[in-house]
Amino acid sequence: MNNIVAPSLLALDFKEMRLQIKRAETSAKWFHYDVMDGVFVDNISFGPDILKQVASITENFMDVHLMIVRPEKYFNAFKESGADAITVHVECFDEAEKGIEAIQKIHEMGLKAGISLRPSTPIDLSIPYLKYVDLVLVMSVEPGFGGQAFIPSMLDRIKQFDELRKLNSYGYLISVDGGINGETGPKCREKGADVLVAGSYIFKSEDIEKAVQSLL
Repeated sequence: MNNIVAPSLLALDFKEMRLQIKRAETSAKWFHYDVMDGVFVDNISFGPDILKQVASITENFMDVHLMIVRPEKYFNAFKESGADAITVHVECFDEAEKGIEAIQKIHEMGLKAGISLRPSTPIDLSIPYLKYVDLVLVMSVEPGFGGQAFIPSMLDRIKQFDELRKLNSYGYLISVDGGINGETGPKCREKGADVLVAGSYIFKSEDIEKAVQSLL
């Protein structure tokens, strides 16, 4: 199992952007970048231009999570701005074939590809994708806003994805995003999580380096 921490830039203090990124990357090798359009989720966040600025500061792996409708329309823009991986939501596609085409398009661009699903979405909707993806992002809060409390039932979902991975010899990483801290993070690791996405816990900490270390 990989122990990766991906600080979520949604919680970044942009007045201190360079300093906070440099402090986080002493231990974290990924950053997680949430894109919200106010349609797929109620909130609005960043576009490609901010990603480009962040990518100019760090060599870290840029893990881009698209919580938007018609995500395939924006793949090129995010690649050009520095994305290393793009994750899309299964709920964005009427049928799995269209979603798999999107995954293949991401791969053709030379990027890693992932899927995610809301906590209320049945895991069965993700099954057709699993052989094709590099990452499965388990949302342990309802997507759209940072700082929410971890949903304990998502530990079972992490375990299910781990069991499916082992049963079928799939190669995807399991990432978990939402309410991750020093208490919930180790519980996710126990169930099979490789990547822990944490925003408030890291960037609102007095000691960013220590917060990252506590999740490794």
